[in-house]
Amino acid sequence: MKVAVLVKQTPQVSEVSIGSSGPQWPEASLIVNPFDEYAIEEALRIKERTGGTAIAISFGKSGAESALRDVLALGIDEAYLIESDSTSNLDPQSAARVLAAGIGKIGGIDLVLCGKQATDDDSSVVPAATAQYLDWPQIGFVKKIDKIEGGKIVAWRTTDNGYDIVEAPTPVICSVVKEINEPRLPSLKGKMKAKKAEIVKMKLSDLGISESSPLTIKSIEAPKARPAGEIIGGEPDEAIGKLIEKLKADQLI
Repeated sequence: MKVAVLVKQTPQVSEVSIGSSGPQWPEASLIVNPFDEYAIEEALRIKERTGGTAIAISFGKSGAESALRDVLALGIDEAYLIESDSTSNLDPQSAARVLAAGIGKIGGIDLVLCGKQATDDDSSVVPAATAQYLDWPQIGFVKKIDKIEGGKIVAWRTTDNGYDIVEAPTPVICSVVKEINEPRLPSLKGKMKAKKAEIVKMKLSDLGISESSPLTIKSIEAPKARPAGEIIGGEPDEAIGKLIEKLKADQLI
């Protein structure tokens, strides 16, 4: 079995600031998208269980190579970077089109795993859109992969009220949630091996597509600060009475 995991390089949320020209963060603060770590771990577990191969695919700037080396250090066998230096304003649908083309170019992939969302745009669109471009089935928000055999996968899909048990034919794309596993840490041996590993690089021209987006970002601004809360003091009975009067005055009750 050949399992691919989609890896995105995202900023550390604590390092992000909003300036006049939009979000700003130091390049040095870019990391593997935290939600992707669960997809990476699940790919490694499937590889170990089935004796298959696990690969990582990323679409981004040349700096994304560092994120892929972090993934290789964990035990991923191969890493592919679809390289472009103008991806900052690319919408999730367009990014999915590029990733689908990369998956098709690599070939032989039975299962694609990815985190349920990325911490920079929080769209949760890429897994489903990639499946649509490939014309593959997709199972979203997977909390457990029960079995993969006979050209089929059985997975537990998280819902608001619990979970559904879903069966789909392979090849298939699954986005996973944090409950699926506990990501491992890299070993020293893995880190040393990752430094020397080859990362296969592809350009958009290699995939026969051009980078374009119908999305135009007009402005981005930080959320407005919330007004300070009001503290109602006094004895409990007195405070409750004041609170009720306040809620009535604000027409909340």
